[in-house]
Parts: sequence; C-alpha cells; structure tokens
Amino acid sequence: MADLPDYYFRIRENGATVFRVDTENRQRRIEMEQIATINIRNGDVKPQGDRALTPDDLAEIQRWMQARVALLAERDIDDILRAVDYMNLTTHWVQTKAGDDQLESVTDSLLLAMHDLRTVLVRKKAERLLKDDGAAG
Repeated sequence: MADLPDYYFRIRENGATVFRVDTENRQRRIEMEQIATINIRNGDVKPQGDRALTPDDLAEIQRWMQARVALLAERDIDDILRAVDYMNLTTHWVQTKAGDDQLESVTDSLLLAMHDLRTVLVRKKAERLLKDDGAAG
C-alpha cells in the first residue's frame, strides 16, 4: 500500500474536520479517526469529544491551517484577476456583439457595479497614500 499521510483534512466551509489516518492495523485497512474540527477564520481547534490532541496533532493542524490560508489568499487574487479578464471580455462584447435589447438588460447593473467598485478602489487607494505619507513624514 502506498504511504498515506498521517492526517486527512476534510475541507468544509471556514475550516476542516481533521482525521488521523491509520493503516497499521491487522486488516490492513485504511481507518480514519476524527480527532478535531478547525475554523481557519478564528483559529479555533476543537478536539473531538474528550480527546486530548498531541503536540504532533497540533503542529500538523497549524501547518495545514497556515497552508490553507495561503492557498485561499492566492485563490482570491486569481479570482480577481479573472474578473479583470472577464471585464475586458465584457467590454469587447459590448463594443462588437451586443444588441440594443441585450445592452438594455445589463447596462444599469454593470454601471452600478462598476461605480461601486470604482468608489471603493479610489477610497482604499487614498487611504493607502495617506498612510504612506504619514509613515514617511
């Protein structure tokens, strides 16, 4: 049997359920024992039942949580960059293919969403500039 990891993390919203993987039993079956649930938003690690987590358990859970947070942050940026691509494709569609009825059905929604996004981006940019000026001066 291939070497399996000692822990398995079943992804769920805001975290995971943590299992300890055991293949060293008489039947040579894969057994997964639930040991904890974790919440990556607030960092909570809740042992299953009356279980006490070992230092190895906690270290592996912390490693997983750090890797998961980093992965989700990468995905957020990738999603935003895809949105930029989609905005460009939308611009091309509006300019080259969209009919009057199609434009009528999407124009107000697009304009409001773009205005909202622009307002937030400009405010955040101004806040960063003011913070940088304050740190430099």
